[in-house]
Amino acid sequence: MSPAKSGFALVTPASKGLGFAFARQLLSNTDLPVLATARRDTGQLRKVLLEQVNDETGKADERLRVFEVDVTDEATIHAMAAQIREEFPQTPLRIAITVPGVLHVEKSPTQIDAANALHSFQVNALGPMLLMKHLAPFLPTKSSATFADVSLSAHVQRPWKLPSHAIYAMMAARVGSISDNSTGGWYSYRASKASVFQLTKTFDLYLRSRSRDRALAVALHPGTVQTDFTKDYWDGRHMLQPEESAVKLLQHLCGMQTGDSDGRGRCWDWKGEEVLP
Repeated sequence: MSPAKSGFALVTPASKGLGFAFARQLLSNTDLPVLATARRDTGQLRKVLLEQVNDETGKADERLRVFEVDVTDEATIHAMAAQIREEFPQTPLRIAITVPGVLHVEKSPTQIDAANALHSFQVNALGPMLLMKHLAPFLPTKSSATFADVSLSAHVQRPWKLPSHAIYAMMAARVGSISDNSTGGWYSYRASKASVFQLTKTFDLYLRSRSRDRALAVALHPGTVQTDFTKDYWDGRHMLQPEESAVKLLQHLCGMQTGDSDGRGRCWDWKGEEVLP
């Protein structure tokens, strides 16, 4: 099937943890071109993804592209966008999942370090904003044709199936919710992740005008996932595995519709429950 009709998928970054799980799911359960990113070792990411994908089509190697992107360096994002235009001309973005994140822990105001706090905002807030800037032009407009079906074999039961509209998802976090904040701490992480709630709402309002029912934006909370990001908190509590969280989030994302009452522009967790700002 022509990518120009079916669209492409993008996960950034996809080098490990949750991003890797999303990229693996998209490679295994669609026949879309899948674009993944890493700050370094792009060849290694490509190798490991292809080793672990359930390649029913036998074409995962052809469908996977890996770009070197650092969200704190806009030039790398711009270079990726330029390469996408060259390699996939006239091809719309069908699903984007942006998951950059960094955590510098401050338990009290005296522990706030200016350099670390700035890094938190560069990765958690400005990074998603710059990705949105460069990826927005790839999303379908209100006059775009409906995406072609990308279902694989009908006899195989799949955990989720892409809808006919585009999805732009940004990874927020429950600790970015002001209304849910009952313990304090984590000043720069909370503040920078709170911005994702606002970015999502603002971007979705833009898409309502530009794309109408052809695209929506949504924020996600993945739960407490057992990854290198959370390794300091593996203290016996129940934690989700990356693949489990990715599947749950994709099930919710792909079940959403584009109507005003269907959750667009808001934040949803892995259980399908809304996380209020």
